[in-house]
Amino acid sequence: MPDKAGKVILVFGGAGGIGAETGARLASEGARVVIADLNAAQAEAKAAGIVAEGGQAIGVACDITNPELCECAAQAAVDKFGRLDGAVNCAGISRPHDSISLPPADWARMVDVQLNGAFYVAQACAGRMWTAGGAIVFITSANAEAAFPRRAAYCSAKAGVAMLTKVLAIEWAERRIRVNAVGPAYVATPMTERNIAAGNIDEAQIKARIPLGRLAQPADVADAVSFLLSEQASFITGHSLYVDGGWLAYGYF
Repeated sequence: MPDKAGKVILVFGGAGGIGAETGARLASEGARVVIADLNAAQAEAKAAGIVAEGGQAIGVACDITNPELCECAAQAAVDKFGRLDGAVNCAGISRPHDSISLPPADWARMVDVQLNGAFYVAQACAGRMWTAGGAIVFITSANAEAAFPRRAAYCSAKAGVAMLTKVLAIEWAERRIRVNAVGPAYVATPMTERNIAAGNIDEAQIKARIPLGRLAQPADVADAVSFLLSEQASFITGHSLYVDGGWLAYGYF
């Protein structure tokens, strides 16, 4: 999308999976990209790959559960490129567990990464968009609306992000900061592959449940993110766009 040319976009969790695909996509559309990730070396490597392809990018370390580090990442974008126009939060974890025996520390960690981190990211980035406006996109999940067993913390946190999206959108609209979310169903990422290998996910059963008959690819999610960051979505805010192959629409099986 040509309106990305010269825009500065910060991708949290950008070193792998959906985040890496999103960062590469935005860079290919002309955006200047900041890759922020818990793994600093991988963030820098992804940024170097973008630069090698002719794009502009830097990698920075960031733990989104730490508000100060989110502030540092947002400021790094401004220090390097002079502005911040967009942000995407792709950072997340998945730890299925029986609710009856779920350790409090595991519950707290899930909420900290998925929900608290989303707020810290948005707060830090909005502070750098306060005058000129911008766009923020959260990666949520179909689990923001669909309950799955053994995922009490994950589903609750993602539902929280969906509501956070609406609250921030209406609060920050007067500052011309749009806030939206993209909610995938199962995506073919290394995290999903690990859950399949661990027996937490039955791949055949999941594909049978999705009307389009396949897992989402990271590129499917990146397409939606790119759209919501673009001027073509200039009148869309407070919305969760579900990239789920029809999962939520199909209530039969």
